[in-house]
Amino acid sequence: MSNSGTTSRLTPQSRAQSLDALRASADGEPFDVLVIGGGVTGAGIALDSVTRGLTTAIVEGQDWAAGTSSRSSKLVHGGLRYLQMLDFHLVHEALTERDLLITKLAPHLVKPVSFLYPLEHRIWERGYVGAGVMLYDTLASLAPGKRALPFHKHVTRKGMSRLFPDLRHDAAVGAVRYWDASVDDARLVSTLVRTAASYGAHAASRTQAVELTKDPSGRVDGAVLKDLETGEELRVKARNVINATGVWTEETEALAGGTGGLRVLASKGVHIVVPRERIRGTAGLILQTEKSVLFVIPWSRYWVIGTTDTPWTQELQHPVATAADIDYVLEHANAVLADPLTRDDIIGTWAGLRPLLQPGTKEGTSSAKVSREHTVASPTPGLTVIAGGKLTTYRVMAEDAVDFALGEGAKARPSITAKVPLLGAVGLDVQQNWGRRHAATYGWTPALVDHLLHRYGSLLSDIVELCETDPGMATPLEHAPAYLRAEIAYAVSHEGVLHLEDILLHRTRLNYEVADRGLGALEEISRIAADGLGWDEQTRLAEVAAYTERARAEEQAELAPDDASAEQARLSATDVAPLTELSGHVDGGLKPGSPTGSRGAAGPAGT
Repeated sequence: MSNSGTTSRLTPQSRAQSLDALRASADGEPFDVLVIGGGVTGAGIALDSVTRGLTTAIVEGQDWAAGTSSRSSKLVHGGLRYLQMLDFHLVHEALTERDLLITKLAPHLVKPVSFLYPLEHRIWERGYVGAGVMLYDTLASLAPGKRALPFHKHVTRKGMSRLFPDLRHDAAVGAVRYWDASVDDARLVSTLVRTAASYGAHAASRTQAVELTKDPSGRVDGAVLKDLETGEELRVKARNVINATGVWTEETEALAGGTGGLRVLASKGVHIVVPRERIRGTAGLILQTEKSVLFVIPWSRYWVIGTTDTPWTQELQHPVATAADIDYVLEHANAVLADPLTRDDIIGTWAGLRPLLQPGTKEGTSSAKVSREHTVASPTPGLTVIAGGKLTTYRVMAEDAVDFALGEGAKARPSITAKVPLLGAVGLDVQQNWGRRHAATYGWTPALVDHLLHRYGSLLSDIVELCETDPGMATPLEHAPAYLRAEIAYAVSHEGVLHLEDILLHRTRLNYEVADRGLGALEEISRIAADGLGWDEQTRLAEVAAYTERARAEEQAELAPDDASAEQARLSATDVAPLTELSGHVDGGLKPGSPTGSRGAAGPAGT
């Protein structure tokens, strides 16, 4: 488990080396920390742990960020709604983390975005909302260092029309404009994993925990893992196991036996995507609905509109947007838009599951830190569980989880992640200064250079190196010109891609940001991936067929009227590396007829 020769590159070879290290721990030195779950929480924990000088491994049953952490609203924010609950500490904590990401940890990935809060009443509402947003800004000002974002402003109806011309004239008498930030959530996760790997963490995706093992005293001392690429099972030993599996929390807890732990329910949130030119506006909107908050978010070449908040009782791996979900979002967006949207305007959708903590913990569980957002607990010695929370506060959650796992030992090894920039942050200014020269060399537009800097930061130099080696890499994909061929090659050579869907869903956003879900670009992308991963023609064609089947199944699910029928449509597509069914735990075990089982069967994935 030596850290010598560590690299930030995630490849099939680095994955194999990590699996070798996991095997070696069974008969050798245990890992200090084994993290189960490769969403933003698990990735944050891996980085927190390894930067404390702890030997660390992280495993994920699917691709990195394949669960909730690639299906969020993609916002880094303080949670304006929590002010209504008078939870000032939580809002201050989230705003502090937001500003830290913008200024130090990930300035390339996290970008400011302004929102309009439309006002329907001239006097009392402007005072009420203005006071709330003023408090929001004041809490942000309490964070250390210089303010990361501007103060809010009051906007007249005329000013609002300039910022958002397509807001219906009678929808508001004015607005309050305030600032938060946006992030590509899946890229944040993969960057966290790569940063952890650069400091010596071992990382293996498509590696499912199928059992938690115990020593003679009953303490959890490791896990049995299954390599879903080969079917091999292997044992790993660890002094501390941390469960960060989000909506799979109870399933992972059950692998240790017993009845203790946290209770988590899944709530579905749906977003739709429409082209940027379809709505005239430069700021976003935040709207209150009877069920949730609806955001209209300016995002790159399109708008993201959502979200919903409905219980999800189907299988956990593949939540999908139904016709009813889409109609709900359209109805509430159209209530304020001068030119109403139709289904024909939608180029993509996604659905994610929020892990909602239920009150209290199961009998026999010790709880370390409980907030409105997340809880850290231990259902059995040696196993730490963290659940709840949100993308913005992943770093605080990670610190709390590792502190709890170490107990008194945490005092000697305090968290330092507030001072550890993620890959791509250091040297960002340098690459920004070189951007014009790169544009001139390769014929890139300013928008494309901004796109590359936002995705890679100072790692843009890696992309340029690929282009220097092969000038053909500097050209855009023929049927997805927002991305360079080099970006696909880089995803394969540096970002842990194992399958074609990893590229379309998580390294790019083609699955939902172009109307054909990226199928038009599939041939070109698959050939670049095949070259980098050494696929033969049979494997390449199988990968193309698998992604095409998935895309078609998602399209059919969007036409279904309810969750049950949408799930049936989605599960008609076969997974490229199916999770193993885990029977005998959680609410009666397997769901008949389901390929991945029910809440009691689908294995752990990401948060």
